[in-house]
Amino acid sequence: MNRESNFVLVLHNIRSAYNVGAILRTADAAGVYKAYLTGYTPTPLDRFGRERKDVAKAALGAEKSVSWEQRPSLSDAIAHLRDEGFHIVALEQAENSIDYKEFKPKEKTVLIVGEERYGITKDILDQCDTIIEIPMRGQKESLNVSVATGIALFRILNI
Repeated sequence: MNRESNFVLVLHNIRSAYNVGAILRTADAAGVYKAYLTGYTPTPLDRFGRERKDVAKAALGAEKSVSWEQRPSLSDAIAHLRDEGFHIVALEQAENSIDYKEFKPKEKTVLIVGEERYGITKDILDQCDTIIEIPMRGQKESLNVSVATGIALFRILNI
């Protein structure tokens, strides 16, 4: 598979192991190079190094095909990726966000997606170069994080 080595995904404080699995499966389909799992996001392996069946159930093998790394601190991950020359992008509704359809990725781009209920906090958004959002037309203010990630990935990567 042709992986987009200049595109990295960060999953921050995702509560649901099923959402993690679904996002990894979508990341595999989109050719994402690597996923960083930060905060309390569950990893594909438990603390004893055993496969987590809940992640694997939704990922359907993508937990093995997408390179991933756990980092406790999102700020540290952002600093590391910025040092590597990545443009840091958050998928979140904010006053200064732009429509995701208007975003043009840089040569090296990181997409951060956040916690299911509260999203990405302002202190993290302040560390990002760009904030993109998916406009909502219905009564609900947001999409499930795995659905939103899929929409954004396929649009940004022009798949």
